[in-house]
Parts: sequence; structure tokens; C-alpha cells
Amino acid sequence: MKDTPSKPRKPRTNAVHAGIRRSQFGEVSEAMFLTQGFVYPTAEDAEERFLNSSRENFIYARYGNPTVAMFEDRIAALEGTEDAFACASGMAAVNGTMMSILKAGDHVVAARALFGSCLYILEEILPRFGVEVTLIDGTDLEAWKAALRPDTRVAFFETISNPTLEVIDIAGVADLAHAVGAVVVVDNVFATPTYSRALELGADVIVYSTTKHIDGQGRCLGGVICGKQEFVRGTAEPYLKHTGGSMSPFNAWVMLKGLEHLDLRVRAQTDTATKVAAALDGHPKLVRVLYPHDRSHPQYDLAIRQMEAGGTVLSFDIKGGKDAAYRFLNALEIIIISNNLGDAKTIATPPYTTTHQRLPEDRKAALGITPGLIRLSCGLEDTGDLIDDILNALDAA
Repeated sequence: MKDTPSKPRKPRTNAVHAGIRRSQFGEVSEAMFLTQGFVYPTAEDAEERFLNSSRENFIYARYGNPTVAMFEDRIAALEGTEDAFACASGMAAVNGTMMSILKAGDHVVAARALFGSCLYILEEILPRFGVEVTLIDGTDLEAWKAALRPDTRVAFFETISNPTLEVIDIAGVADLAHAVGAVVVVDNVFATPTYSRALELGADVIVYSTTKHIDGQGRCLGGVICGKQEFVRGTAEPYLKHTGGSMSPFNAWVMLKGLEHLDLRVRAQTDTATKVAAALDGHPKLVRVLYPHDRSHPQYDLAIRQMEAGGTVLSFDIKGGKDAAYRFLNALEIIIISNNLGDAKTIATPPYTTTHQRLPEDRKAALGITPGLIRLSCGLEDTGDLIDDILNALDAA
């Protein structure tokens, strides 16, 4: 049985209660339905379910599952969209969105500051199927205006870019894209559902890697596509359920549990990130510190208008390049070296040699991804301990 609220609820309440489907046993914690198929009372019932399938009449886990449906309903309620489709990973969500919308002859305009796997889809996969892609400086509205054209089907960008934290004007891009009939697709991972205003500002489709803040503890892969019901069920779902990109029930259960305390975690992590950025401001061993709500950020005014807070991630550039960056990383005692973000543990990543390693040198330079750049995803440790760890490691650099 699915609970239906009598009136709208606040985000933190939705993060705990939205989408609940209780079985006949009345369990408190969401049930994990680890099954690939479902039993039909009669042959006639089986025929009816296949003929008139719905989200309440399950037939096969790749098409839908009660635990996955609970997660989809909950994240949609939290994000403020009509519906959501849960995917096997964040990249499955990006790929599923693009492939379900686009066909040969279509045109895509995208910000060039993107995660490496997103760039692979745009530059390697889509052109194979006759889709033309134009990459631009996403922070420049004039560049968007010049690149968008009547056959542009999708405008795609990260609302805050990885790893240099460029902030894109969602409303500005949406106005321009909608004027030519394009769908605005945004990767909203760094903004998180806690601070998201993407729907309000004009985004049509909002994509998350739930592997990051939504899980929040480095356990499972996942992704989700949020948007209007017509798009989610009529466009994205048919592609994803037939090509195998759906989320597993176990991972959906983990994500449900992560959503319950997402708001608390993200706000605590953001508080730490804000204090770390302030502590590093003007440090003699740093070339720059990048944090959206720091006054030195190139899009500071936009970030203040667009986001309630600066988020959980900051980046900083260490003088001395790769050697100094490695000395810094190897001197850390609390902070771990990895390539995830949004975790309860604070994670340092050197993008130049890891996540963006395969980008050509000129592309790295254009994006500001230098050998000394460190992306820091702040966790839930004591803020003072983290700052001490960073400052001590900078001494070693």
C-alpha cells in the first residue's frame, strides 16, 4: 500500500517518508524486494499485467520493483519533479537521457567543463549515431546564444562543474535553449538535492549520480533521472528498461536509507567546506582556492543567487605542480585519496592524473585543470581536525 499525503510536505519530511509502500506486514523500515520476477494469481492476471502494466503492477525487476519505485517517488518528491527513473549508475542516467532523446541529425550544445565520462558520451558515442555536438564555455551566455540553433535538441551542463566548480546560469541557459525548442538537461551532483533550484530555474531534466551524496557512504553505484512524467515514463523509461540500465533493488534500498539523513549530512559537510575554504584563503603555498560561495570565485554573485550554500566540495591549486601536489597528498593523515565525492569521509582527488587524466593537455589547460589542482570533498569528521590535516600536509608540499 502506498501512502498518499493530504497536503504538501517540506523536503526533509519527504526525504524520510515520501513514496512509502508498506506490505501487509506494516513494516517501519522500507522493505527490500530482492526478486527479479513476480507471481500472478491466474493466467488471466498475467495477461492483464502485461497488457496494462503500471508502476503498481510489477512484472519484471528490469521494468520496475517496489523498492526501486519507493526510491523513485521519494527523490522526485524531494527534487520537486513529477517523476523519476532510477538507474544503475550516474553515467547510465546521463547516457539513458541522451540516447532516449536524440536521433541522427540532432544537435547538442554542452558546456565543455564536464566529467570525463560525460565527455566520452558527447565526443565519442553520440557522433557515431549522427548526432552533432558543440562544446562551449558554459559560463558565457553569449557562447550559448551563438551555439544554439533550430536543430538543437539538448542543452547539457553540470550546474557546478567538476572539478573547477564553474557555476552555470541555469535560468539564463534555459531561456535561450527553450527559445529554440531544446531540452535542458543538467547534472546536478555538486548542488545536491538539498540546495537544488534547478527545476525552479528552468531545467527540464535533472540527473544525479546517487553514488555521491545520496548514498553518502561509498557503498553502492546508482543514478536517477528526474523530470516530467511524460518524459520519464514516455521517453527515458522505454529506452532504459529495454537496454538494462535500471537500478537494483538492493541499491535502491541503500539509497532510500541515504535520503533519510541527506539534508543533515550535506549541511554539516557544507559547513566544513566553507570553513576549510576560509582557512585556505591567501595561503602562501596555494595559487587559488575555488569555492562557489567564496568572494574570490569568478561566479560568486551567481552562486549566491542560485544556491542557498556553496556545497560540500572545494578545489585548490598547489604551487609547485604535480610534485608538490603528491607531497601534499602523501602527507595527509585523516583525509583519504580516492576519486569519489559526497562521502562521509573527506576525500582528496588530483584530477589532472586521475579523473581527467586522458584529456589532452590543451583541454586541461582550457578547463583550468592543472598538475597542482586538488579537489576536496568534505566529509563528516571534526572540522578542526581536517583543517589541521590540510595545513600540515601543505607544510610538506
